Amino acid sequence: MALRHPVVVVLGHVDSGKTSLLDKVRGTAVQAREAGGITQHIGASFFPIETIKRVTGDLFDKISTTGSQIPGILVIDTPGHEVFATLRVRGGSAADIAIIVVDANKGFEAQTEESIDILKRRKVPFVIALNKVDTVSGWRNHPGANSIGKAVSLQDKSVQSALDEMIYSVVGSLSVSGYNSEAFWRIKNFTKEVAIVPVSARTGVGIPELLAVLIGLTQQYLSTKLERHVEEGRGIVLEINEEVGLGPAANVILFDGILRQGCSVIVAKRNNAIVTRVKAILLPKPLDEMRDPRDKFRHVSEVVSAAGVKITSPDLTGVMAGSPLFVLNQKEDEARLRAIVEAEIKNTFVSKDINGVIMKCDTIGSIEAISDLLVKQKVPIRIADIGHVTKRDVIEASAVREKDRYLGVILAFNVRVLDDALREAQERQVMIFDEKIIYNLVRSYFDWTAYQKDHQDVIIFNEIPPVCKLQFLKNFVFRRNDPAVFGAEILIGRLRQKIPVINQEGKKIGVIHQIQQSGKTIEEATKGMQVALSIRGPTIGRQINEGDTLYTDLNGRQAKLLNERFMQRLTDEEKEVLNYIVTLKRKGDELFGYI
Repeated sequence: MALRHPVVVVLGHVDSGKTSLLDKVRGTAVQAREAGGITQHIGASFFPIETIKRVTGDLFDKISTTGSQIPGILVIDTPGHEVFATLRVRGGSAADIAIIVVDANKGFEAQTEESIDILKRRKVPFVIALNKVDTVSGWRNHPGANSIGKAVSLQDKSVQSALDEMIYSVVGSLSVSGYNSEAFWRIKNFTKEVAIVPVSARTGVGIPELLAVLIGLTQQYLSTKLERHVEEGRGIVLEINEEVGLGPAANVILFDGILRQGCSVIVAKRNNAIVTRVKAILLPKPLDEMRDPRDKFRHVSEVVSAAGVKITSPDLTGVMAGSPLFVLNQKEDEARLRAIVEAEIKNTFVSKDINGVIMKCDTIGSIEAISDLLVKQKVPIRIADIGHVTKRDVIEASAVREKDRYLGVILAFNVRVLDDALREAQERQVMIFDEKIIYNLVRSYFDWTAYQKDHQDVIIFNEIPPVCKLQFLKNFVFRRNDPAVFGAEILIGRLRQKIPVINQEGKKIGVIHQIQQSGKTIEEATKGMQVALSIRGPTIGRQINEGDTLYTDLNGRQAKLLNERFMQRLTDEEKEVLNYIVTLKRKGDELFGYI
């Protein structure tokens, strides 16, 4: 049985040097072209066995004496969690082995530990690349000494000791996760200990040993897993784009089997699986990055696994990023494969009538990655879907916020927040966490909830409309409507912008649009101040008149909160005004009956 290229994923904490490490081998500069220098989506590069031989040198002869020789490796560069959601295969993982990049100066960080946890659950073996060894205090670079063994032997004893301390820091962290590990040169049985290989993405030192360990492990211990199954080609759609002159195209990682020009494949759209014929297959050149190639793709008639390719077909419009892909070789397999694809779609999207967060993401993989993190922290999800954040999403989150302020939020990953949604969110005080890095998105949300809980009373009190009684000053009408602008005096309490006001009959007049004093806009007016107010809604002389007394409007929940939790924060005058507002509201609103 022919061996396929093993799929190698590169994981690690933000800024640990994952892409830079691959760039050093490829001779490219993908990392420098990434937004903010941080990888946002999965990319793939094929490393031919000839390249690996050239980089590893004499080491290759030692590793090639054992096991079956693989034809090369497909390396997947990742933004973190998204990779294992995207590289899923029926509950398992399509990744054969992983490289976890660890910053030598920082040791294990949050994403490092999360990556270890994912690998452990998916039973994926891994190697540690202890990066940035050239930044160890006192380290001296020696041109031509790319071997880490030789480079270390040329360092002072103090540098060697410092490097050993860094290695044993990683050994300690891995032991907490249940792994035995050691520097690769001290390991006798690679199946029982995780290899730690010190490297430098900047100088290239240690990369020959890293590749040698990687190839040795795959050839000796994974050859059975690497048998290519021709009968069922399968992969994943990374993204859909438009290719000039070719039409809709999909970046695909083929995990297993063979993909041929003209064959039929099954992929997922939003509500169903479709069958489409592959019009053309475009393959990036060896060592080139599929996301950002230096050279043009070349047309091929077939590609064997594992590979990162671009396929074109007129039916790809609407196919979802993260969709499974199956090659349809036998017509009788169509119903079975359709059912598999549609089941994966159904299990990814969430729409439940529960108190939970709203998630809007760019791909299926993003949804699954973020969902995994939220479920792990026992955060319920009300909606998880692909697409931009809309006004309807904000209204959904607002409904949840009325019951649970920590869940009434929107998590938006790598999608747009539409203008009307943004305005609605400001009006309803719904938080939108908008990030392009999964780690930052989830961390921002959890940091916010922690801060909110620590300062809960202060935040909730400040979000309730302030208790206020004010009077429309006579002879100070500046504009009659759209908006009405007039002079007013704050008799009791405080008044803020964006706060609704009612008249002495308890009827809503409008919302304070702006407050000005001496020609300058202010956020808040307090007792005794005379200010100019603009209010959207009423017309002076109809709904509102000179000399009128107005009050801030409170709904039943807000009034109840003030009565039960915050009465000590109100002055005696404000308490009297609150009671009066409640009396006014009770007359026209049965919801106030319980206060």
